[in-house]
Amino acid sequence: MDIKQALAVIVERQNLLESEMQSVMKQIMTGNATDAQIGGLLIALRMKGESVAEIIGAANVMRELMIPVSISKPNAVDIVGTGGDSANLFNVSSACSFVVAAAGGTVAKHGNRSVSSNTGSADLLETAGINLELNPEQIAQCIEQIGLGFMFAPQHHTAMKYAVGPRKEMGLRTLFNIVGPLTNPAGVKHYLLGVFDKTLCKPMVEALKSLGAVHAMVVHAAEGLDEISLAGDTFVAELKDGEISEYTITAEDAGLNIQSLEGLQVANSTESLALIESAFSGQNEKAIDMISLNAGAALYVAEQAPDLKAGVAMAKQAILNGGAAAKVKELADFSQAFKG
Repeated sequence: MDIKQALAVIVERQNLLESEMQSVMKQIMTGNATDAQIGGLLIALRMKGESVAEIIGAANVMRELMIPVSISKPNAVDIVGTGGDSANLFNVSSACSFVVAAAGGTVAKHGNRSVSSNTGSADLLETAGINLELNPEQIAQCIEQIGLGFMFAPQHHTAMKYAVGPRKEMGLRTLFNIVGPLTNPAGVKHYLLGVFDKTLCKPMVEALKSLGAVHAMVVHAAEGLDEISLAGDTFVAELKDGEISEYTITAEDAGLNIQSLEGLQVANSTESLALIESAFSGQNEKAIDMISLNAGAALYVAEQAPDLKAGVAMAKQAILNGGAAAKVKELADFSQAFKG
């Protein structure tokens, strides 16, 4: 099926088969589709709603074409969001990555610059002095020795260059926001994945199961966050022991107080880093709780904690004992040493 045929199907609100989506995605990723066709397909898919088969098909093609990172850490976790929730919070997942590593976990973080929010993970980490220009072997060294490494998506998904223009020009969340988090170059089997729409939780966890994940939580908060929220209910679709369950949690379930998100918004990566540093120095209790809540879930899915509440306690300890702040400097120094 070519992209024109796919568009004709999708605009009639019909789903593509997994094999059809793979065919269309290969056309996009090999430069055989125009910007107009790519933009039209992405908008049509968003308006229809991406099916599980379409998500899996697209993810498989991206995985096939990516430049991998080889690591020997079976419990490595990715903490990642689709973006597009318009909440403009600080970079929660990036902050959590340092906390999880400081608590003894291993994080293979996959991310990009901002497309539809104020600051992306790459923007934040670069502001923190971390060198993003590493090759796969150097990234693997970071993950193996520091417990944390960052894989800058454009360097691993070079075929994505054909879709960059349409994505930037539209500035909207699209299929690539959904599929990107499923294409971790280190092949991790453990995920804390936030989505911008509750209806994506079940399809995303089903896609993760099909793609070989072992333990994953896909989360969406009632106020629209692609994170676990301090402010109210968070819906979870969890894959564990080959089974999928769906439930709702609150901060109280994790031993924290429910509180508003006021004061956690930022305008850019500089503000985001300042807020994270205030948390890591023990000065911003609300930010500490927000980070601990999500890092605790990551520790749980990475099999470092028996449940969410225990994970949150571990995460908070890693912040308050200075471990998370030290991990930022450690990764910055280690990654910068590869320069020159």
